[in-house]
Amino acid sequence: MQRICDFDTLTGSLRSLPTRKRVAVVCPGDSHTEYVIRRALEEQTADFLLVDGGLTRWNIGEVCRLYPGRVEVRPAATPDDAARMAVEMVREGHADVLMKGSINTDNLLRAVLDKERGLLERGRVMSHVTAIEAPGYSKLLFATDVAVIPRPTLDQFDAMLRYAVSVCRSLGMAVPRVALLHCTEKVSEKFPHTLSYEELKRRAREGAYGDVFVDGPMDVKTACDPESGELKGIKSPVCGNADVLVFPNIESGNTFYKTMSLFGRARMAGMLCGTTAPVVVASRADTGDSKYTSLALACLASAE
Repeated sequence: MQRICDFDTLTGSLRSLPTRKRVAVVCPGDSHTEYVIRRALEEQTADFLLVDGGLTRWNIGEVCRLYPGRVEVRPAATPDDAARMAVEMVREGHADVLMKGSINTDNLLRAVLDKERGLLERGRVMSHVTAIEAPGYSKLLFATDVAVIPRPTLDQFDAMLRYAVSVCRSLGMAVPRVALLHCTEKVSEKFPHTLSYEELKRRAREGAYGDVFVDGPMDVKTACDPESGELKGIKSPVCGNADVLVFPNIESGNTFYKTMSLFGRARMAGMLCGTTAPVVVASRADTGDSKYTSLALACLASAE
């Protein structure tokens, strides 16, 4: 696959897949979810299994008539029942991606994380990967974890890195460049995550993550701005050319995400990884475009 560097190319690439991915949407009741469904159907990028938990306020029947065979509706008594039903559909292979509609995120995740009938296998780590199309940056930039893991342990950092690299490869990146973020380039026991970074770099050198460059600690500017690395005298294939930003905690990651979205006017996409199928849990405050690009990212990742 040719490397995908922007969201328009990403969404367009879905049309080249041999078959369309099927998305199970839990409580597709809000206007942004309606926008995503109608756009995906019109652009022929996905088909849908809509599990309605009584929250829908738009005409699903009209969509079914306009796109026969591409939309199936399953009624559920409550949002929680809808979540359990949709998760079961994904578990049984009837859908490739799970997507949140107007259901509360906590209610959806309760079904996803159910130990007996959920989508997270025992021993696996669930994490969030975000894709960012930022003005002035020549390619998509990925960030982890901005939404799920508060203070990553070494094992969680390892999983975060693996998932982000896997998503990068699903978009045609042969050798992803991963920056391990901190406020300085110094390793210190005062900041335990920097010690974890040293272990991640050792594992990367030994081939644990395949063909990849992993370096840090470094700050965001050094990771993404070539001049910053040159001024600091840092020689690394990651400096100024990062594909992935690994954040030390959820506060820094989420602040970066919200800042890029609001002040940086970046286009965003995100999904949960580590589950048996990608899960799209866009925030209620996210735009329809962001929810659509999130769905496209998840569909493409599920094709790997």
